[in-house]
Amino acid sequence: MSLPHLLAHAQTHVALSAAALSAGTATGVPLGILAARLRGTRGAILGLVNVGRVIPSLAVLTFVVPVLGVGFKPALVALALLAIPPIAINTDLGLRSVPPAALDVARGTGMTAMQAFARVEWPLALPVVLTGVRTAAIEVIASATLAAFVGAGGLGEYILRGLQAGDPALLLTGAGAVALLAFAAEFTLALAARRAGERTA
Repeated sequence: MSLPHLLAHAQTHVALSAAALSAGTATGVPLGILAARLRGTRGAILGLVNVGRVIPSLAVLTFVVPVLGVGFKPALVALALLAIPPIAINTDLGLRSVPPAALDVARGTGMTAMQAFARVEWPLALPVVLTGVRTAAIEVIASATLAAFVGAGGLGEYILRGLQAGDPALLLTGAGAVALLAFAAEFTLALAARRAGERTA
């Protein structure tokens, strides 16, 4: 249980979490925009999105392992599905929370719909969207420990080996490192959300 060994597993954990969060953001933000725009189908879109929250990540792994095999890919799919709901929901909420007066001013200055979205709606919604990303990041980092069960590595290896060997030191090492990563992600994204809010204030 050397420091280089721990750092290598932490690096794998971060890489997997970052990839899943990126995939979740790339999917969740457009879905949130669609939900905010298509009011008639908003319930259906958000209901579909919430499937990722209802189905446990371990169950998703069980379904995708026979198709994708073991390793990085099934873990990425399961974690990305977990990341999508909070990001999509907060994107929808952020866009629907934009004051109508701000949009009226944008239209009054001659902005097109796309210009109003890029210059007014999105900057005002961004702090709320980033709150969703923060939530997703914490959930993904914590759940990435399950990647060890499909051979994807990460800090879950310490927890898995600790459980198998009945070794509290390994368990605490893995759990403590995951907690530190979650705290670092929370702090970084909270700072980004605060700065985004200050720019639009």
